[in-house]
Amino acid sequence: MKFKPIYLYGILVVAAVALLIIVGVRETSTSSEVPISTDQSMPDDDVHKQLKNQMNTSPGKENVSEEYRKKLSELKQAIDINPSDTLAMRNYADFLSASHKMNEAIPYYEKILKVNPKRADIYFSLALIYYNKQDMAKCEELNNDVLSFDPKNQMALYNLGAIAATQGKSDKAKEFWNKVVSINAESETGKLAKESLGRL
Repeated sequence: MKFKPIYLYGILVVAAVALLIIVGVRETSTSSEVPISTDQSMPDDDVHKQLKNQMNTSPGKENVSEEYRKKLSELKQAIDINPSDTLAMRNYADFLSASHKMNEAIPYYEKILKVNPKRADIYFSLALIYYNKQDMAKCEELNNDVLSFDPKNQMALYNLGAIAATQGKSDKAKEFWNKVVSINAESETGKLAKESLGRL
């Protein structure tokens, strides 16, 4: 069985509540796909609205709008004005990552972790980049970094299961996903783990 992730940005539904943004699961006639879970959400503001409209298209000279370039420049300028502003770094890195400029996003995510090494959301953003680059060792390392300060983090455990499933290690995947379910079967990640267990 072949396992492969799909990544979709979620939208904040409830104000002031951090929601888990879960990767959608899609079945095809030839393979099963296992999602990777991230705590990364795209705010519903002017900066990100333009990006949402362009997420399925790789930016290039032909298809990058002037508005897109302007927003990218504004986000970079915010960092230039205040290089220690981690929110500005996060916004810029998210924009770069969603624009398929993942290698350019990595240093900004890493700078945020130097300021606050317990930012699970940033570890998940980096893990997703490395997962997409097929660097499973680095992806696994980043999820384990989250577990080092939050041992019951369901998303990190789920992701480790997804990595194991992608590598054909079904028993290891089951072990991680069963642990996710045992922590909270009714959470979004718990439900996703149950669904994924049923697909193995």
